[in-house]
Amino acid sequence: MLEECWLPLRVTAMSHKRESLLRSIFEGPISGNVHWREVESMLTHLGARVEPHHGANFRVVLNGVEGFLHRPHNSNTCSKQELRHVRDYLVAAGVSPSQDRDGEQ
Repeated sequence: MLEECWLPLRVTAMSHKRESLLRSIFEGPISGNVHWREVESMLTHLGARVEPHHGANFRVVLNGVEGFLHRPHNSNTCSKQELRHVRDYLVAAGVSPSQDRDGEQ
């Protein structure tokens, strides 16, 4: 019951690096050079709770939407398929690349 009432609190503006990562996940060809720690940092900044689940899976809760994302285990770099899953999750959670810029101006 408490999880349903939880609202993310965003205090600071998104850094250029996080904003670029968010934009690259949504637009153009997906990069093959994105590290999991960058994705996790971006999700946390957006207000998500990211916690280990089973093995290389992480449970993510953002805007009341629960998802499970796979962290790369043989390398720190996310595959294009893993980044597509991140994009699909962000869409389901109501996040868009222009959301942060529009809300901060």
